[in-house]
Amino acid sequence: MKDIDDANVVHCETATRVLLPKVKDHHLLRAGDLLFRSRGRSNGAAQVTEGIGIAVLSAPMLLIRPHSVVPDYLCWFINAPATQAQLGAHSEGTSVRMISAEALKALEVPVPAADVQQRVVQIAALAEQEQSLTAQIATRRYQLNTRILMKFAQEAAR
Repeated sequence: MKDIDDANVVHCETATRVLLPKVKDHHLLRAGDLLFRSRGRSNGAAQVTEGIGIAVLSAPMLLIRPHSVVPDYLCWFINAPATQAQLGAHSEGTSVRMISAEALKALEVPVPAADVQQRVVQIAALAEQEQSLTAQIATRRYQLNTRILMKFAQEAAR
């Protein structure tokens, strides 16, 4: 769980390495698999990308292996605020929030045609990029205003 950041990106370079005697192929992570954080403050999904190498999932993570749905789309859907709220309504626990595998399995996912799923993913990525750029613009505008006001204050004090 510590190897997935707040943006739901898997960081394999920081993962704990262990030597396992024999691991069955169906336990190995594959590109396109989704890793769901079932416990903690954030219950998002992260997608496994190419080049992960030999890796297995540790508890309390849940493995979602998409079938007949584009993995990027399913990841977007699970991480969407409305879906997160729906999952949150089924959370258990008082001190540590937990989403059960049953609650995740009960989630109804609308599955449009694959090309529509791809378009949704592309538009969602563009919207996320817009949010990031807007935040950068706001930060730079604040910095510029602060510099201008500082210069004005210093000149007025002379």
